Amino acid sequence: IEGPRFGTKAESQLFRQWNGDVVNMSTVPECVLAREAGLCYAVVCMSTDYDCWREGEAVDIQMILKTFKKNAEKVKKLLIQTIPKIKHEKCECMESYKTAIIGGE
Repeated sequence: IEGPRFGTKAESQLFRQWNGDVVNMSTVPECVLAREAGLCYAVVCMSTDYDCWREGEAVDIQMILKTFKKNAEKVKKLLIQTIPKIKHEKCECMESYKTAIIGGE
């Protein structure tokens, strides 16, 4: 789902037919643009709610914001532990822009 928005019931049913377990709205086009720019890019996803297919459990923005706030605390801890472990050396991401755009350099 290209967000920020809630998915439609039709989209939800399609993902269920595909046996999808998770629907995400925050990784494309960002990951593609990062690669084209030669940037190293990682994603931390946070589940906030069930999709609209689940009967009797409507998506409520207040519930989502409450869950998002709890998840944000978990992500802060994760980043504090993880960032110091990142190796700052060249990788293939930095060169990917050469083949990501038609025509190259």
